[in-house]
Amino acid sequence: MKTVYHKADSRGHADHGWLNSYHTFSFANYQNNERSNFGVLRVLNDDTVSQGMGFGTHPHKNMEIISIPLEGDLEHKDSMGTTAVIKKGEIQVMSAGTGVMHSEYNKNKDEAVKFLQIWIFPREVDVEPRYNQKSIKEGEKINGFQQILSPNKNDDGVWIHQDAWFNLANFTKGNGKNYMLNKKGNGVYAFVLKGSAKVGDRILNERDGLGIWDTQSFNIEAIDDSEILLMEVPMELPSYLK
Repeated sequence: MKTVYHKADSRGHADHGWLNSYHTFSFANYQNNERSNFGVLRVLNDDTVSQGMGFGTHPHKNMEIISIPLEGDLEHKDSMGTTAVIKKGEIQVMSAGTGVMHSEYNKNKDEAVKFLQIWIFPREVDVEPRYNQKSIKEGEKINGFQQILSPNKNDDGVWIHQDAWFNLANFTKGNGKNYMLNKKGNGVYAFVLKGSAKVGDRILNERDGLGIWDTQSFNIEAIDDSEILLMEVPMELPSYLK
């Protein structure tokens, strides 16, 4: 098993007033050659958007973009004609493909919105753009893994154009479980949303991240009540990036 550890306070940070963002990987003005990506996981931003503020209309192309709200509501509009609000307990995916314009705003006047913005390189380029969102509260599993994303249209959660699987791991103190990877050659980036847990041989606290690869499984044990996002992704970049 190989691992890479990213402590929460080692992340890049940008405070724009209306936007407070922490970058696990290189993004915008934060550039770190040793932290460009984890396999096809390109961006993991931990964003807080102030009341009534947001990202104006901007373009994306050939990227799978996932948003997971942690607090508050986020309004999305795009050039496909989609207008939607995503909130805690939901997951949103947008396949940018051949190109799409979109905006994201916090329309609440009384609270900030906190969400994870995640970008994944797709296995192929120039697919037809699409949008989807689903509730991930229903069927929430305690002391187990809840799949919220996969490559398969008929599986639990949303799907993307990549051999990736996301799970939420919710464990009460002292409980744990072994995670089995879905595909050979994949790795898992574990990101602690709350609490603390032992992942493999490493103790992780809130907002710590740990990349794990060259293994078929690893164990998770909660030190405190914990919620962990497990992002299983291919470690080899697609041929169009080589």
